[in-house]
Amino acid sequence: MNFNKKNILFEDNHLIIVNKLSGSLVQGDKTGDEPLIDEIKKFIKKKYNKPGNVFLGVIHRLDRPTSGIIIFAKTSKSLTRLNKQFKDRNIEKKYWAITEKNINFTSGKLDNWIIKNPKQNKSYIHYNKIPGSKVAKLEYHLIQELKNYLLIEIVLETGRHHQIRAQLSEIGLTIKGDLKYGSRRSNKDASIDLHARQVIFNHPVTKNLINIIAPLPKRQPWNSSLYD
Repeated sequence: MNFNKKNILFEDNHLIIVNKLSGSLVQGDKTGDEPLIDEIKKFIKKKYNKPGNVFLGVIHRLDRPTSGIIIFAKTSKSLTRLNKQFKDRNIEKKYWAITEKNINFTSGKLDNWIIKNPKQNKSYIHYNKIPGSKVAKLEYHLIQELKNYLLIEIVLETGRHHQIRAQLSEIGLTIKGDLKYGSRRSNKDASIDLHARQVIFNHPVTKNLINIIAPLPKRQPWNSSLYD
């Protein structure tokens, strides 16, 4: 069980937003492990004593070793409207990452082409368009220099497969614990230190501005930062 009510960051009749723990699947895969979506359905069914099946729509995903904000739609109307917001890039997403200290910088922008290799479940960066590639854009800036690592914030403009992991690794900012993209060693819990920190968007029904910040993982080196 990777979910309990303490993980809920926001809930109303239309949405439920949770802080996903690293190691938790958003949706089922070949491992057969129970995904987060099924755990939340069980929670909703019990909390509201709902008969029959519970509707819960996936708006976006996070890689299994990544932690942070995940938005689920509790109605088909919310799902449709939020899907459109994501497609139109009207949702602002900020990620925090702990990376190796391989370059000196305060901020920067990355504008590359990215292509996914399904057999390897890995994406590769290219500096020119090639068949099957997609544009990948993000901005990054330094938040804090830790003892052995850097704490940086990433603002995504596009949302591609493993985009942050691949683009940062390409410039020497390998995410701690991310063996797939060049980290020197794994984390003990198989996590990587990438966290979906903040999301800002207009509520699909009420139109109110929603601004959610997810607490940081309670482990080192996150605990060494100046933030929660």
